[in-house]
Amino acid sequence: MLNKKSVEDLQVSGKRVLVRCDFNVPMDELRNITDDRRITSALPTIKYLIENDAKIILMSHLGRPKGEPNPKYSLEPVAKRLSTLLGKQVTFAKDDKVVSENVKKIVDNMKPGDVVLLENTRYRKEEEKNGDEFAKELASLGELYVNDAFGTSHRSHASNVGVSKYLPSSVGFLVKKEIDVMGKALENPERPFVAILGGAKVSDKIGVIENLLEKVDTILIGGGMAYTFLKAKGYNIGNSLLEEDKVELAKSLMKSAEDKGVKLLLSTDIVVGKEFKNDTEFKTVKADSIPDDMMGLDIGEETIKLFSEEIKNAKTVVWNGPMGVFEMENFKKGTNAIAKALADSKAITIVGGGDSASAVEKAGYGSVITHISTGGGASLEFLEGKELPGIAAIDNK
Repeated sequence: MLNKKSVEDLQVSGKRVLVRCDFNVPMDELRNITDDRRITSALPTIKYLIENDAKIILMSHLGRPKGEPNPKYSLEPVAKRLSTLLGKQVTFAKDDKVVSENVKKIVDNMKPGDVVLLENTRYRKEEEKNGDEFAKELASLGELYVNDAFGTSHRSHASNVGVSKYLPSSVGFLVKKEIDVMGKALENPERPFVAILGGAKVSDKIGVIENLLEKVDTILIGGGMAYTFLKAKGYNIGNSLLEEDKVELAKSLMKSAEDKGVKLLLSTDIVVGKEFKNDTEFKTVKADSIPDDMMGLDIGEETIKLFSEEIKNAKTVVWNGPMGVFEMENFKKGTNAIAKALADSKAITIVGGGDSASAVEKAGYGSVITHISTGGGASLEFLEGKELPGIAAIDNK
């Protein structure tokens, strides 16, 4: 396990504590926040710091403003939502430079328990290049640094890796939970251990499959990436999504699973459609007989039963990537059924960020899953067994 300092290991009372959060939340055209899960996930760390008389300076990115100020990506709506959630005023340090004399004044006037939110760190192009000057400017605002942004920990940026060079550091409660739950699942899982992988591309998940083949008992493969595997089995896949250059790799991964005694299960039936749209004509066919002029858009009933049975018998389940085009009403059934199977299961269930997380939330099962990761890319790299720079940079115990 990663032995990193936790926020509880720091003496925070009366200190200025710089906290990297992941407030990269979706908003509508009127800049109303449409899903605040990432904000609520940060509350335990923020509340702990308030209760322990720290002066709390929060920082985050939002969207991709490409290194320059853009009001569309301002964090002001986040400051408002945070004020409501915390039941106390969060001061928004509105400044296109993120750190300036004006912002320093605001920070100098803070009292214990006060909360300030800086403007979007990506307003500065040095952020994504992990620029040293910007990291120093940010670090100058605090006396301690806490990384509570799991969702960006796979990136080496000024606001998460850079600042840790200049301040004593720890992880917050959210990052600690991510490391503990996912780490235990990978290092010392209760068995049977089942991994469910979906999403569009095999290429995004190669490292994950290779790493999990060493650890799991069963891998279930659905979503767009499954068709490359079906093609590798010699099946006709019609117009389904295919990564032609990954067919040989899919063959070798199936062989490797066989050699290691890992069950690798693919769809046995597929919901196919004429076109990539919700109101296309569709039907269910056997996985080895997709018509030439149709494409796979979801897993069929038989596959749902097969996969659900494996999940039911599991003691640990990790899921990353939808089973079909779940944004379309007619092709979300497979993804929702897997979400339900996880919800009904008695296993430790872990959903790795991104689309799988939103599918579980949309289907209303969020509260019964053991752990929903807040970071899509970060959870993928964690499942690959990679070291995440934003966590590696934190002080060891």
